Amino acid sequence: MHPVKSTASLAVALLLSACDVTTPAEPFEPATDSTALTSATSRGCAFSITHQQASSSSHPPRFEPVITRQASPTCPWPSASVVLAGSYSEPDLSIAANDLGVAVSYTYRYSPSGSSGIYLELLHLTPDTLSVVRSTTIVALDGFRLSYVSLGEMSILADGTTLQVQGNKDGTIPIETGSGSNYIATYPDFFTSTTVPTVVAY
Repeated sequence: MHPVKSTASLAVALLLSACDVTTPAEPFEPATDSTALTSATSRGCAFSITHQQASSSSHPPRFEPVITRQASPTCPWPSASVVLAGSYSEPDLSIAANDLGVAVSYTYRYSPSGSSGIYLELLHLTPDTLSVVRSTTIVALDGFRLSYVSLGEMSILADGTTLQVQGNKDGTIPIETGSGSNYIATYPDFFTSTTVPTVVAY
């Protein structure tokens, strides 16, 4: 399964349209280790995220994130995997999960051009079918140029419903408050809504 990729301009337009965000209160404590995770558990099933080089002969090569569900006595579904759209740079990867679903984040370079930007994809996958329920993107702009966003940490916070990602960026995320080369994006009710995140730069 390859989720349909939105164009960079559409992602920017969607972010620019969300201008009614407010600065969040003090961040919650994460329910998972705050380091970028490559394995997680949902509904008794173990999930992992890795990447593989695409089988095509493109130069430079593309790297495809792979989500795998492992078979086990506690998992009601068989082993399965899904391959996501390939990036022209090795992606930073993270996965977090609970009974509400599986959250996946990875960095994505959309073009082989050395000047093309890198943005962050966040997905909500169902544990049973591994289908994409929600897809959202974080982009940073340097003037009118798409710049880069890195992934440092992703976690589900202690309330069990809020997803938080953070890392570095070059430029400005259109909906951010504050300033600086680091960001924290907080998604309330990530698994059950499409609520716009709050993004704080520092």
